[in-house]
Parts: sequence; C-alpha cells; structure tokens
Amino acid sequence: MAEYLFPLLSDGRWSAVSAGSNPSGYVHPKAIEVMQELGVDLSVGISEHVDRYREDKFDLVVTVCDNAAEQCPVFPGETPVVHWPFEDPADASGTEEHITQCFRTIRDQISARIKAYLVTGN
Repeated sequence: MAEYLFPLLSDGRWSAVSAGSNPSGYVHPKAIEVMQELGVDLSVGISEHVDRYREDKFDLVVTVCDNAAEQCPVFPGETPVVHWPFEDPADASGTEEHITQCFRTIRDQISARIKAYLVTGN
C-alpha cells in the first residue's frame, strides 16, 4: 500500500517501489479492496523480493514491519533507512469486516506517516 500511497500523497513528487524479504507472491485482496476505496488500483501491483533492488540507488528506504527491519539489506551509497513499524494486516483474523477494517486502519496509519514525513522530513 505504501508504494502507491507515497506518489499519491506527494502529488507525484515521489515515486516508490515495494519489496519484501519474504514476499507472498501476490497482492492481498483486502489491500486491493481498501486501496480501491481511495480510487487506487492496486490490482496491478506485484509482490517482489527485495533482492531485485539490491543494486539500485534510492533517496530513502522505509521498512514497515519489524521482521523487515531485522532483515533489511544494505543499499549502496548514503541511503537513509527509516523504520516505520506497522502491524501486518495480512495477519488479521476474524470476520471479513474485521479483517477489512484492519487493512483500512493500517492503510490510514501508513498515509498519516507519509504525510508527516512529507511535511517534516522525519
């Protein structure tokens, strides 16, 4: 979700890629659903391994899950790495509505964190 929220919330001033240390191989249907509520088509997203980007240069690397912070690779250059811990909504259980609400909550938390970063740079 963050990959699509960063460019949206920055009015296109930022681009983003997303990858994981243990990718699922698919984009979670609930993530697609809650992003669609914002008019964002996440169905075209892909689940990639972080190794695909090991040689790329970035202005910023953001890790979002605790296990990602522990397994985050070193990126070339002076790339700043920040950790924004969020619960993984894919781990939610319960009713469909509860799971959907978990995805909405995390989406909104990610949005708030990106907005704060765009204002403060932290």
